[in-house]
Amino acid sequence: MAKSLYETLGVSEKATADEIKRAYRKLARKYHPDVNKDEEAIDKFKEINAAYEVLSDKKKKDEYDLYGDQIFGGQNFHDFARQQSSSNVDLDEILKSIFGGGGASSSSSSGGFSGFGSSFGGFGSGFGGGFSSGASSSASSKEADQRTSITIPFYVSVKGGKYNITINNESFDIKIPAGINSGETLRVRGKGNNVGGKRGDLLIKVDVAPANGYERKGDDLYLDIDIPLKTALFGGKVKINTQIHESITLKVPQNTKNGQKFRVRGAGVPNRKTGISGNLYLIVNIVIPKVEDLDEDLKKILKEKLPDGVE
Repeated sequence: MAKSLYETLGVSEKATADEIKRAYRKLARKYHPDVNKDEEAIDKFKEINAAYEVLSDKKKKDEYDLYGDQIFGGQNFHDFARQQSSSNVDLDEILKSIFGGGGASSSSSSGGFSGFGSSFGGFGSGFGGGFSSGASSSASSKEADQRTSITIPFYVSVKGGKYNITINNESFDIKIPAGINSGETLRVRGKGNNVGGKRGDLLIKVDVAPANGYERKGDDLYLDIDIPLKTALFGGKVKINTQIHESITLKVPQNTKNGQKFRVRGAGVPNRKTGISGNLYLIVNIVIPKVEDLDEDLKKILKEKLPDGVE
């Protein structure tokens, strides 16, 4: 997934917050209009500050890392920013509509940069370029938003992954975050209705298909497993194909009872807020062989030796 905001600042996607800040300050000094009189430096300076506005804010950065340049309608950020500039649209307002919050509005429609100051300590008062549509723009944006729903396989809701969707005669992949719950809504930027020449967002309600044998309770998973009577009585190892994770080899102790639970730590559902996964609980179902399938001598011994009641 393309992530051109990192390219704008010249850092890798694994860059730390300090590395991002250092790269921003270096480029901001180089392209500040008070220093660089090149006509293209103004647009470059806008892009640098816009990139830093997103990547320096953890919440915005997390959202961008999840969706990448899909947020900008699939364009790389350079082309997106130049398009807004040529339309005399304030990039700061655009970022507010995409990520929420953000810097203050610009004080000038002529492209002034007085809000940045000379210290380059952080993002200032905007990018310049008036954006005067106000409440009517917000209303138009809501009208342009489009809603749909999808049903994803259970294992995708746990592990995450790509899911292809076709809407408005367009087919594209969306990223399903690991640990998503049924009923949650995902937002895909720039894939909604076209109103007034601008594309709204696509809001996708996610339903999770029933699982084969699994039950989810919060971040924990529960799965019924069959084990032979012999293993339950005398102990042993059972290899389990969980269908979601890699195969698990369970060590079964002697005298395991029907309905007994075994916990596999961290094999549950990832919590989207904490990043910590729940547990997987394996619930034992002891498979009793049919009497007619047993050896005659064994049947005789069992009939004679097995206790008649429970002590």
